[in-house]
Amino acid sequence: MAITNRLFEEISIGDSAQVRRVCTENDLYIFAHASGSLNPLNLPDRDFDGNPDTPALAPAMWVGALVSQVIGNRLPGPGAEHRAQSFTFHGPVSVGDELLISVRVLEKREPRLIVLETRVALANGDLVADGVAEVFTPLQKRVYDHLSAPDLIVHRHASSERLLAACVGLAPMPTAVVMPHDAPSLEGALLAAQAGLIVPVLIGDPACMQTLAAGLGRSLAGLEMIAADTPAHCASEGCRLAQNGQVRALMKGSLHSDILMARVLSHEAGLRGERRVSHIFVMDTPGMDHPLFISDAAINIAPDLMAKADIVRNAIDLARACGITRPRVGSLSAIETINPNIPSTLDAAILSKMAERGQIEGGIVDGPLAMDNAIDIDAARTKGITSLVAGRAEILIVPNLEAGNMLAKELTFVAHAQAAGLVLGARVPVMLTSRADSAQARQLSCALAVLHDHWQRTGHSAVVAQP
Repeated sequence: MAITNRLFEEISIGDSAQVRRVCTENDLYIFAHASGSLNPLNLPDRDFDGNPDTPALAPAMWVGALVSQVIGNRLPGPGAEHRAQSFTFHGPVSVGDELLISVRVLEKREPRLIVLETRVALANGDLVADGVAEVFTPLQKRVYDHLSAPDLIVHRHASSERLLAACVGLAPMPTAVVMPHDAPSLEGALLAAQAGLIVPVLIGDPACMQTLAAGLGRSLAGLEMIAADTPAHCASEGCRLAQNGQVRALMKGSLHSDILMARVLSHEAGLRGERRVSHIFVMDTPGMDHPLFISDAAINIAPDLMAKADIVRNAIDLARACGITRPRVGSLSAIETINPNIPSTLDAAILSKMAERGQIEGGIVDGPLAMDNAIDIDAARTKGITSLVAGRAEILIVPNLEAGNMLAKELTFVAHAQAAGLVLGARVPVMLTSRADSAQARQLSCALAVLHDHWQRTGHSAVVAQP
């Protein structure tokens, strides 16, 4: 829609304009950064009165600033200059409130000055703010086909919050925490237990774990502990508990991943399943309305075609457990066309055909796709790709571990994604947490295990399905 400004001679007393606007959480975060005000009363994630259910209130000056939208875009429009503004504030605005912002011309004063009545009201008519503005009208007539500002990304992790919220009310899952001999791994397990996600069974040196807990200001009272000394011994004890059905998941502590996984995959442990074991990263990336599932970036170094088929199946299962009814799977390569000199393009094409023929079930698979046209619909259209997956992929299957590891870390450290992960394919899920993981990332890994376990046992996701 074209935007046209109005010159002084085109404006009459009584002329008016209005817009509607809904207050969002992102509005409050952006205003806090722009103004420098960190008043907890105005921040959605802060408890300012001891009641976490009390909604955050929009700052009064954010409400007042909405008047600029009408003046700058409608009346007089582009080229307008604010000279003065008065406000009286009458009532609060909370996240989710719909607002009606309006201006009306009260006076015209030469040269180019108009006086406007300014009002902000709730959708039900309740007055929120009113005042008077003095505005210089534009000097030149202009018509704009489109006006926009650069996009902003607010570093919030709504997908992670949704997955964690879905676990509320689900029974905590008995989990063997293998060798939590450093503060991050022990605290991560205790926080997950506190959140009701797991019932930890701590395997390792009891004296070491007690000392660490004391340093964290926490108690291990009431928690089961199993004494084990070496990393291999700890891993064996964890697998024994899983084999006996005493726990339904394993959580890595401070031992190396290869030691734990070697024991999980050993014939003696009895935890091997019919599928190839694979790791799935779940990336909650700011600016995306759904999580990205990336596999395999941690276990399978250079998987062959049949290994990739199992990698796809495991990733589909986890995505379905997380509420994506029919996940869209993009099999990645450097290009989106088949080239015999690039083996990953051949694998991707075959995986797509396997899904088409029912050899891979539960999702829609397409490939080869380059990264851009897998996740960006405009890039896919530019390349002329017609596909149910291109531009909309929720699962990204990488050619090899190196590509996957670089992709996951780029999203984490450049795009500020929240990363968590899970190993599937064995009889129990394995949480391969890292010392660099935040407390929330560790909790999210536990949540993934809980959601997958619930989905396997019931056939239904505990997460509200995403379209």
